[in-house]
Amino acid sequence: MKTPAAPRPVGTVTRGTTNPNRLRRMDRWIAATHGAALRRASDPVAVDLGYGAAPWTAVELLTRLRAPPRPGRVRSRRRPRGCGAARPYEREGLIFRHGGFEVPVPGRPVLIRAANVLRQYDEAEVAPVWRQLCARLAPDGLLVEGTCDEIGRRHVWVALGPEGPRTVTFATRLGSLERPSDLAERLPKALIHRNVPGEPVHAFLRDFDRAWAAAAPYASYGARQRWMRAVRDLTADWPVTDTPARWRQGEVTLSWAALAPVG
Repeated sequence: MKTPAAPRPVGTVTRGTTNPNRLRRMDRWIAATHGAALRRASDPVAVDLGYGAAPWTAVELLTRLRAPPRPGRVRSRRRPRGCGAARPYEREGLIFRHGGFEVPVPGRPVLIRAANVLRQYDEAEVAPVWRQLCARLAPDGLLVEGTCDEIGRRHVWVALGPEGPRTVTFATRLGSLERPSDLAERLPKALIHRNVPGEPVHAFLRDFDRAWAAAAPYASYGARQRWMRAVRDLTADWPVTDTPARWRQGEVTLSWAALAPVG
Protein backbone atom coordinates (compact mmCIF):
# COMPACT_ATOMS: atom_id res chain seq x y z
CA MET A 1 0.00 0.00 0.00
CA LYS A 2 1.41 3.37 -1.03
CA THR A 3 2.07 6.02 1.56
CA PRO A 4 -0.12 9.08 0.87
CA ALA A 5 1.82 11.96 -0.65
CA ALA A 6 2.50 14.89 1.62
CA PRO A 7 0.24 17.90 0.97
CA ARG A 8 1.74 20.35 -1.48
CA PRO A 9 2.89 23.55 0.25
CA VAL A 10 0.77 26.61 -0.50
CA GLY A 11 2.74 29.06 -2.64
CA THR A 12 4.84 29.38 -5.76
CA VAL A 13 8.54 28.70 -6.16
CA THR A 14 10.48 31.98 -6.28
CA ARG A 15 14.16 32.87 -6.42
CA GLY A 16 15.93 31.51 -3.34
CA THR A 17 18.71 34.06 -2.94
CA THR A 18 19.88 35.23 0.46
CA ASN A 19 22.89 36.78 2.17
CA PRO A 20 24.15 36.70 5.76
CA ASN A 21 22.99 39.66 7.86
CA ARG A 22 20.56 40.74 5.15
CA LEU A 23 17.56 41.01 7.48
CA ARG A 24 19.30 42.59 10.47
CA ARG A 25 17.21 45.78 10.39
CA MET A 26 13.93 43.88 10.39
CA ASP A 27 15.16 41.50 13.10
CA ARG A 28 16.29 44.30 15.40
CA TRP A 29 12.97 46.08 14.97
CA ILE A 30 11.09 42.88 15.77
CA ALA A 31 13.17 42.29 18.89
CA ALA A 32 12.68 45.89 20.04
CA THR A 33 8.94 46.20 19.36
CA HIS A 34 7.64 42.64 19.77
CA GLY A 35 10.11 41.14 22.21
CA ALA A 36 7.77 41.59 25.16
CA ALA A 37 5.01 39.56 23.46
CA LEU A 38 7.52 36.79 22.72
CA ARG A 39 8.63 36.74 26.34
CA ARG A 40 5.04 36.59 27.60
CA ALA A 41 4.08 33.66 25.39
CA SER A 42 3.96 30.22 27.01
CA ASP A 43 5.32 28.68 23.77
CA PRO A 44 7.07 31.49 21.87
CA VAL A 45 7.27 30.05 18.36
CA ALA A 46 8.56 32.26 15.53
CA VAL A 47 8.38 31.20 11.88
CA ASP A 48 10.86 32.35 9.24
CA LEU A 49 8.81 31.82 6.09
CA GLY A 50 10.79 31.45 2.88
CA TYR A 51 14.32 31.64 4.27
CA GLY A 52 15.92 31.11 0.84
CA ALA A 53 18.67 28.89 -0.49
CA ALA A 54 20.74 29.00 2.71
CA PRO A 55 19.77 28.99 6.39
CA TRP A 56 21.62 32.15 7.46
CA THR A 57 18.63 34.42 8.06
CA ALA A 58 16.85 31.81 10.19
CA VAL A 59 19.95 31.25 12.32
CA GLU A 60 20.35 35.01 12.76
CA LEU A 61 16.69 35.46 13.71
CA LEU A 62 17.05 32.89 16.48
CA THR A 63 20.16 34.65 17.80
CA ARG A 64 18.50 38.05 17.82
CA LEU A 65 15.29 36.82 19.43
CA ARG A 66 17.29 35.07 22.13
CA ALA A 67 18.85 38.32 23.25
CA PRO A 68 15.95 38.85 25.73
CA PRO A 69 16.08 36.89 29.00
CA ARG A 70 13.47 34.37 27.86
CA PRO A 71 14.35 32.73 24.53
CA GLY A 72 11.99 31.86 21.76
CA ARG A 73 12.00 29.06 19.22
CA VAL A 74 12.30 29.50 15.49
CA ARG A 75 10.71 27.11 13.02
CA SER A 76 11.85 27.88 9.50
CA ARG A 77 9.62 27.06 6.58
CA ARG A 78 11.22 26.91 3.20
CA ARG A 79 8.69 27.60 0.49
CA PRO A 80 8.10 25.27 -1.21
CA ARG A 81 11.30 23.28 -1.92
CA GLY A 82 12.99 20.71 0.29
CA CYS A 83 15.10 21.80 3.24
CA GLY A 84 17.60 18.96 3.58
CA ALA A 85 20.58 21.25 3.03
CA ALA A 86 19.60 23.27 6.08
CA ARG A 87 19.18 20.33 8.48
CA PRO A 88 22.84 20.32 9.62
CA TYR A 89 22.22 23.80 11.05
CA GLU A 90 19.41 22.68 13.33
CA ARG A 91 20.01 23.18 17.02
CA GLU A 92 18.07 23.55 20.22
CA GLY A 93 15.27 25.95 19.40
CA LEU A 94 15.80 25.90 15.60
CA ILE A 95 13.96 23.47 13.31
CA PHE A 96 13.74 23.49 9.50
CA ARG A 97 10.56 22.21 7.87
CA HIS A 98 9.00 22.04 4.42
CA GLY A 99 5.98 24.28 4.12
CA GLY A 100 4.35 27.36 2.66
CA PHE A 101 1.67 29.91 3.40
CA GLU A 102 -0.34 27.29 5.28
CA VAL A 103 2.37 27.49 8.01
CA PRO A 104 2.09 23.86 9.12
CA VAL A 105 3.31 24.16 12.70
CA PRO A 106 1.48 23.11 15.85
CA GLY A 107 -0.46 25.85 17.54
CA ARG A 108 -0.33 29.52 16.60
CA PRO A 109 3.01 31.31 16.11
CA VAL A 110 3.72 34.51 17.99
CA LEU A 111 5.72 35.75 15.01
CA ILE A 112 5.82 35.05 11.28
CA ARG A 113 8.53 36.79 9.28
CA ALA A 114 8.16 36.74 5.48
CA ALA A 115 10.95 38.78 3.89
CA ASN A 116 11.47 39.03 0.13
CA VAL A 117 8.76 36.44 -0.51
CA LEU A 118 5.77 38.31 -1.97
CA ARG A 119 7.91 40.64 -4.08
CA GLN A 120 7.68 38.18 -6.98
CA TYR A 121 3.90 37.72 -6.71
CA ASP A 122 1.17 39.80 -8.35
CA GLU A 123 -0.20 42.66 -6.30
CA ALA A 124 -3.67 41.08 -6.30
CA GLU A 125 -2.26 38.02 -4.51
CA VAL A 126 -0.91 39.95 -1.53
CA ALA A 127 -4.11 40.54 0.45
CA PRO A 128 -5.24 36.87 0.34
CA VAL A 129 -1.79 35.73 1.49
CA TRP A 130 -1.84 38.30 4.30
CA ARG A 131 -5.23 37.01 5.44
CA GLN A 132 -4.06 33.40 5.35
CA LEU A 133 -0.93 34.13 7.36
CA CYS A 134 -2.69 36.40 9.86
CA ALA A 135 -5.27 33.68 10.49
CA ARG A 136 -2.43 31.47 11.75
CA LEU A 137 -1.17 34.00 14.31
CA ALA A 138 -1.60 33.84 18.07
CA PRO A 139 -4.01 36.49 19.43
CA ASP A 140 -1.08 38.80 20.19
CA GLY A 141 0.98 37.59 17.23
CA LEU A 142 2.72 39.58 14.54
CA LEU A 143 3.30 39.08 10.82
CA VAL A 144 6.17 41.10 9.35
CA GLU A 145 6.26 41.14 5.55
CA GLY A 146 8.55 43.26 3.42
CA THR A 147 11.43 43.67 1.01
CA CYS A 148 15.08 44.67 1.26
CA ASP A 149 18.08 45.00 -1.02
CA GLU A 150 20.67 42.25 -1.35
CA ILE A 151 22.85 43.39 1.55
CA GLY A 152 20.17 44.85 3.81
CA ARG A 153 20.94 48.56 3.48
CA ARG A 154 17.37 49.50 2.56
CA HIS A 155 14.27 47.78 3.84
CA VAL A 156 10.53 48.50 3.98
CA TRP A 157 8.06 46.24 5.75
CA VAL A 158 4.44 46.02 6.85
CA ALA A 159 3.55 44.77 10.33
CA LEU A 160 0.22 42.97 10.66
CA GLY A 161 -1.75 41.52 13.54
CA PRO A 162 -4.57 38.96 13.37
CA GLU A 163 -6.89 41.82 12.42
CA GLY A 164 -4.77 42.94 9.45
CA PRO A 165 -2.11 45.56 8.61
CA ARG A 166 -1.04 47.98 11.30
CA THR A 167 2.09 49.89 10.34
CA VAL A 168 4.70 50.45 7.63
CA THR A 169 8.38 50.84 8.55
CA PHE A 170 11.10 52.40 6.41
CA ALA A 171 14.65 51.48 7.47
CA THR A 172 18.00 52.32 5.94
CA ARG A 173 21.73 52.58 6.44
CA LEU A 174 21.85 56.35 6.62
CA GLY A 175 25.35 56.67 5.21
CA SER A 176 24.18 55.15 1.91
CA LEU A 177 21.09 57.34 1.50
CA GLU A 178 20.96 60.22 -0.98
CA ARG A 179 17.29 60.98 -0.37
CA PRO A 180 14.45 59.16 1.46
CA SER A 181 12.61 58.36 -1.78
CA ASP A 182 15.50 56.02 -2.64
CA LEU A 183 13.61 53.58 -0.42
CA ALA A 184 10.80 53.43 -2.99
CA GLU A 185 12.58 50.65 -4.84
CA ARG A 186 12.19 48.44 -1.74
CA LEU A 187 8.51 49.05 -1.07
CA PRO A 188 6.67 45.77 -0.41
CA LYS A 189 4.47 44.40 -3.14
CA ALA A 190 1.33 45.94 -1.65
CA LEU A 191 2.77 49.43 -2.18
CA ILE A 192 5.47 49.37 -4.85
CA HIS A 193 3.06 49.88 -7.75
CA ARG A 194 1.29 52.64 -5.81
CA ASN A 195 4.20 55.09 -5.83
CA VAL A 196 2.40 57.30 -8.33
CA PRO A 197 0.66 60.70 -8.01
CA GLY A 198 -2.63 60.42 -6.18
CA GLU A 199 -1.52 57.59 -3.90
CA PRO A 200 -0.64 58.22 -0.22
CA VAL A 201 2.74 56.47 -0.34
CA HIS A 202 3.81 58.76 -3.21
CA ALA A 203 2.74 61.82 -1.24
CA PHE A 204 4.61 60.60 1.83
CA LEU A 205 7.87 60.02 -0.02
CA ARG A 206 7.51 63.42 -1.70
CA ASP A 207 7.05 65.09 1.69
CA PHE A 208 9.91 63.09 3.17
CA ASP A 209 12.25 64.30 0.41
CA ARG A 210 11.17 67.89 1.08
CA ALA A 211 11.76 67.50 4.81
CA TRP A 212 15.15 65.92 4.08
CA ALA A 213 16.10 68.88 1.88
CA ALA A 214 14.96 71.35 4.54
CA ALA A 215 17.07 69.49 7.11
CA ALA A 216 20.23 69.86 5.01
CA PRO A 217 21.89 72.19 7.57
CA TYR A 218 21.84 69.28 10.06
CA ALA A 219 24.03 67.22 7.71
CA SER A 220 27.07 68.90 9.24
CA TYR A 221 26.25 66.94 12.41
CA GLY A 222 25.91 63.67 10.46
CA ALA A 223 23.29 61.81 8.47
CA ARG A 224 21.58 60.57 11.65
CA GLN A 225 20.85 64.08 12.87
CA ARG A 226 19.55 65.10 9.45
CA TRP A 227 17.27 62.03 9.33
CA MET A 228 15.93 62.68 12.82
CA ARG A 229 15.18 66.31 12.03
CA ALA A 230 13.41 65.35 8.80
CA VAL A 231 11.28 62.76 10.59
CA ARG A 232 10.44 65.21 13.35
CA ASP A 233 9.18 67.66 10.73
CA LEU A 234 7.10 64.90 9.11
CA THR A 235 5.20 64.33 12.35
CA ALA A 236 3.33 67.59 11.76
CA ASP A 237 1.46 66.05 8.82
CA TRP A 238 1.95 62.28 8.99
CA PRO A 239 1.01 59.77 11.75
CA VAL A 240 4.50 58.65 12.74
CA THR A 241 4.02 55.97 15.41
CA ASP A 242 7.54 55.43 16.75
CA THR A 243 9.91 57.57 18.81
CA PRO A 244 13.34 59.19 18.39
CA ALA A 245 14.90 56.05 19.86
CA ARG A 246 13.94 54.24 16.64
CA TRP A 247 14.63 57.21 14.38
CA ARG A 248 18.22 57.07 15.55
CA GLN A 249 18.44 53.60 14.02
CA GLY A 250 17.55 54.99 10.58
CA GLU A 251 13.89 53.99 10.89
CA VAL A 252 10.50 55.61 10.73
CA THR A 253 7.17 53.83 11.23
CA LEU A 254 3.77 55.11 10.15
CA SER A 255 0.20 53.92 10.50
CA TRP A 256 -0.80 51.62 7.65
CA ALA A 257 -4.05 53.56 7.24
CA ALA A 258 -2.05 56.65 6.22
CA LEU A 259 -0.26 54.84 3.37
CA ALA A 260 -2.82 52.25 2.30
CA PRO A 261 -3.63 52.22 -1.44
CA VAL A 262 -6.65 54.27 -2.43
CA GLY A 263 -7.50 52.29 -5.58
